[in-house]
Amino acid sequence: MPKKGSAKNTKNKAKHSKLMGKKINKLKLEKQQHQDKLKAIIRKANEAKNEEAPK
Repeated sequence: MPKKGSAKNTKNKAKHSKLMGKKINKLKLEKQQHQDKLKAIIRKANEAKNEEAPK
């Protein structure tokens, strides 16, 4: 016979999914910010290199 009441373990699964989603989104955001910082550094270095070359 099936048990009465709420389904077993659904609250924990939902909470775990939510937390893992937050974690994955945070890691993606940090990775994107890191790439943006590197691109800015490279762009700045290239501009400085281009300014020095024609002189």
